[in-house]
Amino acid sequence: MLPTRCAGCRAGGVPLRSGVCAACARLLEGLVPAAVAPRPGVPHCVALGPYGGVLRESLLAYKEHGRHGLAPPLGALLAAAALAVAESTVAGSRSVPCGAGAPRIALVPVPSTARAARERHGDHVLRLARHAAERLRRVGVPAAVARPLAARPRPDSAGLDAAARSAAAATAFRLRRPAASRLAAARPAVIIVDDVLTTGATLGAAHAVLAAVDIPVAGAAVLAETLHKSPREPAGSGRTAPVSALDHPGTPSG
Repeated sequence: MLPTRCAGCRAGGVPLRSGVCAACARLLEGLVPAAVAPRPGVPHCVALGPYGGVLRESLLAYKEHGRHGLAPPLGALLAAAALAVAESTVAGSRSVPCGAGAPRIALVPVPSTARAARERHGDHVLRLARHAAERLRRVGVPAAVARPLAARPRPDSAGLDAAARSAAAATAFRLRRPAASRLAAARPAVIIVDDVLTTGATLGAAHAVLAAVDIPVAGAAVLAETLHKSPREPAGSGRTAPVSALDHPGTPSG
């Protein structure tokens, strides 16, 4: 009933495009998937941008403030990052065209704990993964969501330092064996997806659980990475398209 402010800059009284104003939409659609600096135990990982500015505010509005209408455009962003990961795994190449020759992709979301899902009215990463898979299918890339992981109770990582995050992540997940068996039999390009990469402990733990049952992981895709001393490297061979190349109508085209 009340006017909604832009999720990116919080401006009011302006036309919104999938939850953000035109200026913030342009910033989001200009994002280009890029490989993050290597972290111990983390597979090859691609992010859309640093955790700041419009991307950070949009993520917080979605995750913490119930703006679930941002899931489709954020899912499209995640699809662009996942596609960059998948492209880098084909025949050792850092860039291949999508379409009929693209790999079959299984997006594995990092699962939320039961407590987090209750507080956020659902598993926010699973919701993003489903939108990302739908977006990939729309552009001709066979993709689906697989759920071989379940979350064990653990403290919220937001207030933890690096050592505490690592300790909490070590036992954060368990295997859902029926789903894991189906994933292993299908042998798609498995990409772990999450919203934000901080220390890498969570992605590393998820990767370790899958590796323990011989499920190869092509890489990981996230929306944002926290600032790191090493510069981000372009994903692929430098020909990776900006997010807008996914051409998702009605959302920030990125």
